[in-house]
Amino acid sequence: MKKFGFSAVLVSVLVGVPLAGDCAYPAYPTYQANALNGQMGYLPSSNSRVVRTTGGTMMNPMTNSVVAAQPTRVTGALPRVGATQTAAGRQYYQPADYDRLADSGLYVGIGVGYNASVMGGISADYTGEEDAYTVPGAFEQGDFDSDTVIPLQLSVGAAINNDIRVDFSYLRYSGLGYPKTISTSNGAGGVVDANVDGGAITANTTMLNIYYNIDSFTGYLAGGSLRPYVGAGVGISLNTIADYVVADNTFYSIMDPAYAGAGKLTGVSDIIAYHNGGTTEEFAFMLEGGVTTEMEGGIKLDFFVRYANLGKVKTSGSIVLSQIEWLGDGAGGEYEAPYDSVFHFTNWYESGRLGMVDVGVRLRLQF
Repeated sequence: MKKFGFSAVLVSVLVGVPLAGDCAYPAYPTYQANALNGQMGYLPSSNSRVVRTTGGTMMNPMTNSVVAAQPTRVTGALPRVGATQTAAGRQYYQPADYDRLADSGLYVGIGVGYNASVMGGISADYTGEEDAYTVPGAFEQGDFDSDTVIPLQLSVGAAINNDIRVDFSYLRYSGLGYPKTISTSNGAGGVVDANVDGGAITANTTMLNIYYNIDSFTGYLAGGSLRPYVGAGVGISLNTIADYVVADNTFYSIMDPAYAGAGKLTGVSDIIAYHNGGTTEEFAFMLEGGVTTEMEGGIKLDFFVRYANLGKVKTSGSIVLSQIEWLGDGAGGEYEAPYDSVFHFTNWYESGRLGMVDVGVRLRLQF
């Protein structure tokens, strides 16, 4: 009796599990939901006889089971790829071929770009100071000078779901500089040109960024190979400007020598101002838009256009100035002073906001 009982249980398990699996998973080809009452029915083989009954259902006389009626054909255009629209109670999903673009898990990325535009410039904060014209500076804003700027970015992040990912990034800009020629006040309401040497600018920026895939609105692009996204980030930027020298060769007349006594200052010329650079910690933010595609091995590429506002670039406020002074000779003429004139100014800052527009590509390796 025990042997018989064990055999009966074994046979029941072997036969019952496939039947239960078919009932639980309507994707099995041998079963389909009844269109009227939701019950499972057996789909007969090609040599089985099927009898259509009143109400649209079909009956298999061999097994006496109900077979679901054929579903109604859905007409009209299919929803765009990547959409989740429904029609006739059925849910459309994007094809499996496009799931490879889905964001999932942790990733590390490295990005390079080309600086398409540098926005902003630098000007003197001491414009209103008395005799400020004797210290050459950019009293009229001078646009930042840019050589080949290749912004580099390193990022570590993770996908929260298929639509949103977040990362922490380090972004570095170099190849920027103080303008080579600036306009400085002449002390009489006008400006003159002055030459600049030095003043290289670098920015080291850390940001927390969030990106959102917008294919649910736009669909996939280029036949499903590109997934559009938008992003934004906020963080801190350390902006550094190196020391620079501003040279103004203009002769500034202070007093007519004909009316100046002997030894009186009549003018200055050949002004050279040594500006000490500085580093400032500034609030920064960025806005980005682009498309994502994928290479073999799970490597994704983001092609992007990014606007980054890095805050201010600012000097330390220390300026050492040397100039040639001219003195009256008491006979209506003037002569160069026999001594060197050197002055030290403090808290005389020069600053300007720095903004960037970059185009580039980011390589992301997912884990």
